[in-house]
Amino acid sequence: MKKTMFILMVLVALFVAAPVAAQEDASGGADWGMLAAGFAIAIAAAGGAAGQGKAAAAAISALARNPGAAGDIRLALILGLAFIESLVIYALIIAMRGAGFI
Repeated sequence: MKKTMFILMVLVALFVAAPVAAQEDASGGADWGMLAAGFAIAIAAAGGAAGQGKAAAAAISALARNPGAAGDIRLALILGLAFIESLVIYALIIAMRGAGFI
C-alpha cells in the first residue's frame, strides 16, 4: 500500500510539474528554476512534517513517562517546532529566489 501511494504521489507531482517544464523563457530554453523550486519546497515541507511528527511523538512519550515535567517539555516542544518551521520557511524563500520571484 505504501509503495502504491508513493508511486501515485510521484506521478501526480510529475503531471503537475510537466507544464512548468514545458514553458520557455525569453532565451528560448525551458524554465528549470520553477521546477527545481517546486521540488525543493516539496522536499523541505516533507522533511519538516516528518521532523514535527517525531518531535510531537517524543514529547507525548516524555509526558506519559513524567507528567510532572509538563511545563519544561511543552516549552522545549514549542521551541523545537518553531525552529523546524523556520527552516521550511527559509527553504520557501530560497526556492522563490531560485525561481525568480524575489
